[in-house]
Amino acid sequence: MDLGLKNKTVVVTGGTSGIGLATVKLLLAEGANVAFCARNESTIAETLTQLESQYPESNILAHCCDVLDKDQLATFANAIEKRFGHINALINNAGGGRVSKFVDTTDEAWLSELNLKFFGVIYPTQALLPLLEGSVDASIVCVNSLLALQPEPHMVATSAARAGLLNLVQSMAKEFACKGIRVNSILLGTIESGQWQKRYAHAKFLNEPNTESYQTWLGHLAKQKNIPLARFGHPEEPAKALLYLASPASSYTTGSTIDVSGGMNKHI
Repeated sequence: MDLGLKNKTVVVTGGTSGIGLATVKLLLAEGANVAFCARNESTIAETLTQLESQYPESNILAHCCDVLDKDQLATFANAIEKRFGHINALINNAGGGRVSKFVDTTDEAWLSELNLKFFGVIYPTQALLPLLEGSVDASIVCVNSLLALQPEPHMVATSAARAGLLNLVQSMAKEFACKGIRVNSILLGTIESGQWQKRYAHAKFLNEPNTESYQTWLGHLAKQKNIPLARFGHPEEPAKALLYLASPASSYTTGSTIDVSGGMNKHI
């Protein structure tokens, strides 16, 4: 199936690792022009070198940018406009999770988490909205979590922020529809990442049971978490959902979300 992304320009925040990097690679494989950002300059340079080697014919813009810094985002937007003129899609991917319960979450931690989850989407959208307006098949896609609908007590701040982001996506979808800009999101379950590799290394160091191999360890964790598909997701799997929602293939979809949780959802 042709997603219609060839020669389209797509921006990805948090594009140097995990889901973000997987998304960038899939976009380049589809023939899209890609601009991506992250906060670590050396990581960006390494990632760009790797991508230019793998996709020598592609048009890639890499930029050091903190999505919570409006000035840096303005500079990023100017660089994108100078290079590409406009964009067809923005994928808001930057973010993470905070492990804490209500009783041990400080005021500073609440503010930090809410700031990241909301303004990590609001600021890039504000900066790049002018480049989306008037574009054909314009789209915004936000990476969200199943926590938005199924909060976990050990991630109270992240769960609350994720629920708010789901609401924000709905509001933007309604407001931007008249501009011809669709807004959707995906809800993540448990996805393999560098974070899990670090936890595995720590478990192996402590000689915990079921640490014979990384995949064996992940398999036992998947059973403990009662994931129906009995495994963690791979970064490429949510990335494919992001590409679909960012592309003209989903031209009649807005204010919607795709569940990418391996069946962990308990809602209807």
